[in-house]
Amino acid sequence: MRTLDTTRDELVERLDRLTPDTPRQWGTMTAHEMLCHVGDLFRLAVGERDLPLKGKLVHRTLMKWFALYVPLHWPKNVSTLSRANPRKAGTKPAVFEEDRAEVIRLMDAFRARSEPFPVHPLFGPLSRRQWMRWAHLHTDHHLRQFGV
Repeated sequence: MRTLDTTRDELVERLDRLTPDTPRQWGTMTAHEMLCHVGDLFRLAVGERDLPLKGKLVHRTLMKWFALYVPLHWPKNVSTLSRANPRKAGTKPAVFEEDRAEVIRLMDAFRARSEPFPVHPLFGPLSRRQWMRWAHLHTDHHLRQFGV
């Protein structure tokens, strides 16, 4: 099972191929907005940002299991939480290279974190292994969104 612990270098290499002009394959975010979105969710995971619990029982059980363990790509065009949406209350894009470096810094801080982990806003409590799986899948999902 691929997790951030095993795919960090691959994900960083893919992040390095991203440019401000990389066209999206789906969705509405620009490449730069996507970096801010991914960064906001890593901020949650390292305890630098709070996001309210929005998940219902079905999210914390069936959807969590499906999202983390079924070997299918996540669905496209699913809306995100307002506090992780750069067009709403999320972090706004600033300088592309600095925002990319911040995502990598947050990714590494997240990998170095020990338990306890914060509660995921949709999936509820996650173990370290589940958080690492989620981090790989979420980052991969958005890099695929931009074809990198």
